[in-house]
Amino acid sequence: MNVGHFPPPKRRGLLVLTLIILVLAGIAALGFLNLSRAPVGPTFLISLLTALLAFTPIPFLGYRIYSLWRADYHLDRDSLALSWGLRVEDVPLSDIEWIRPAADLTRPLSLPSFAIPGALIGMRRHPDLGVVEFLASDAGKLLLVATAKRVFAISPENPAALAQTFARATELGSLIPAEAKSVYPSFVITQAWGNGLVRYLWLSGLFLNIGLFVWASLVIPSTPRVAFGLQFAQGKLETVPSTQLILLPVASLVLFIGGWAFVVWASSTLTGLLFLIAMMFIVTTPV
Repeated sequence: MNVGHFPPPKRRGLLVLTLIILVLAGIAALGFLNLSRAPVGPTFLISLLTALLAFTPIPFLGYRIYSLWRADYHLDRDSLALSWGLRVEDVPLSDIEWIRPAADLTRPLSLPSFAIPGALIGMRRHPDLGVVEFLASDAGKLLLVATAKRVFAISPENPAALAQTFARATELGSLIPAEAKSVYPSFVITQAWGNGLVRYLWLSGLFLNIGLFVWASLVIPSTPRVAFGLQFAQGKLETVPSTQLILLPVASLVLFIGGWAFVVWASSTLTGLLFLIAMMFIVTTPV
């Protein structure tokens, strides 16, 4: 019996993911380069946002490449092991109810969000199957594995060979009873994103910091000097060039990025709000 490895197709996915990373890295580098040359103002703000938006997905795409590189489906007489990066699912053959192509469904199966070749990862709910977890790289070779817990969507290079091997292994029976095993990536960001309150605090803090950058970049070109502090010189409020206002969003962003714990995320949102209030008082103070 042909028992062994049935890996997913990887070449196309690796090429697409690598190309996307290179394009984003080039855009981010160009944005940071323009940022170092542009005066504080709308051009500075556009360069900053472009660089940040282009750089943010790169670590996640890098993990997608790592996951695809290690991806494998291993079938023997005892179990079917699905490996995708740090995600591992070992399913005993006795727990598998059926294996069939996704094309056989009467209602089409929707792909997960942000699906790209080489990275069909995530959960989708199907009206007939319930929750479907994707661990696949090619939408054209999807094979559904139904278990008592959920349905898995995989994409072996040769779906027919895996299905035939499963049928043969089921006929022969298991040699040694296997135990089910599920291993999920234990990234802090992934765990935190699953918490609704943390997700709200994270996003609100991000938008507050973006708003602070937008406000500072628009105020600086039209306001030559601002009152920065409570120091008086010769009975008058001491003022400084308005370009120093950029220190507020920069400091706020640094504190926000450093906030990885639950309590610190909450304080990061509060910090962004306090810096916005500070900006309001500085700008509205007569000079």
